[in-house]
Amino acid sequence: MWSRPEKSEYADYYHRYVNRVPEGNILDIIAGQIGETVRWLGSIQEDKAMFRYAPGKWSVKGVVGHLIDIERLFQYRVLAFARLDPARLPGMEQDDYAAAANYDVRALSDIVDEYQVTREAGLALFRSFDSNIVMRKGVANEVEFTVRSVPYILAGHDTHHTGVIKELYL
Repeated sequence: MWSRPEKSEYADYYHRYVNRVPEGNILDIIAGQIGETVRWLGSIQEDKAMFRYAPGKWSVKGVVGHLIDIERLFQYRVLAFARLDPARLPGMEQDDYAAAANYDVRALSDIVDEYQVTREAGLALFRSFDSNIVMRKGVANEVEFTVRSVPYILAGHDTHHTGVIKELYL
């Protein structure tokens, strides 16, 4: 049911994320990511959470906030696609979202809690879909996506950004 999507099922931009997802059950992969990421983010000292590896880059808190924002955005998109909403959904500008957020003034522990419940909500949503629903389609940012592409995009997006934190921030 949750087989890997074809490249035609999502925007070309997202192939870099889908390509990072290992073989296996995507829902199990996401569940594993949640636990692993919450554990190591919980070990980061609050003073390290404001680190930026270069001027103009997001802090650790900002990167985790970005993961939350994208998770929520794609949860809405996949819900609309799954429910056969005919609306063409808009795109978003990640830097505008980041500039308007207040992640840097919040405690990292609160952001990590929000990350966990947001990803768990997405996982519950994905688990509710049957084999017919996962092949439904919708349009976001002028590109057609299938429902089944979204968990792969989110899993790869998470892998990418958590890797960046580990490599450049810690």
